[in-house]
Amino acid sequence: MKKKKISHSKSKLSIIIPIYNEEKTIAKILNKIKKVAYKNSLNIEIIVINDGSTDKSYTILKNLNKSYDQIINYKMNRGKGYAIRKGLKKASGQIIIIQDADLEYDPNDYINLISPIIKKKSNIVYGSRVLNKSKRKISNTFSNKLRVFANYVLTILSNIINRQSLTDAHTCYKVFKKQLVVKLKLKENGFSFCPEITTKFSNLNETIIEIPISYKGRSYSDGKKIKFKDGISAIITLFRYKFF
Repeated sequence: MKKKKISHSKSKLSIIIPIYNEEKTIAKILNKIKKVAYKNSLNIEIIVINDGSTDKSYTILKNLNKSYDQIINYKMNRGKGYAIRKGLKKASGQIIIIQDADLEYDPNDYINLISPIIKKKSNIVYGSRVLNKSKRKISNTFSNKLRVFANYVLTILSNIINRQSLTDAHTCYKVFKKQLVVKLKLKENGFSFCPEITTKFSNLNETIIEIPISYKGRSYSDGKKIKFKDGISAIITLFRYKFF
């Protein structure tokens, strides 16, 4: 008996892209998303949030207005979490995915990421950079090795606090149902968005499925923005939304 083919076009996918100084990559990521959507007959909307970029990102975006559905522009940098929250309010899709603009994450993983939700196996899927090491490329510098170790430690702490068994709690690729995320009342403005949303999913007793993804990590010299202080903020955030 043949398996029934899953249609990915019935559910609308809202892709939220927060941008801060990504003039070198924004056109490329939008192009990749469009190609993936066309190839897989995905029903998508792209919501771009220019979070106070000081480079040419916004000028480039205005010239690429046919490459996205909505744009939100802030003259002042408010933080990744703030940008995502504003994007969530504009999203009309049943399924939402967070996409960075820096080409570290590959939109070709969309189908695998949304399939468990379409098949009703889970309401939440995270793309794990850890599960598929053969498709993971990270610049071999001390700062990047330290960042990988910090992510490992923060994921263990997150698992202990939230009673989960994730391998990559701080991945960008977080996919979830729109009807679920509206219950969370997200508040964090910066990179603490990640531990906040994971903890609040845990508080709802939701199970998170992880899917292996491709990953090409960049260095600080290439524009990586997350810093040591963000790791400290992540720890504080975990405790804040679990115990207080």
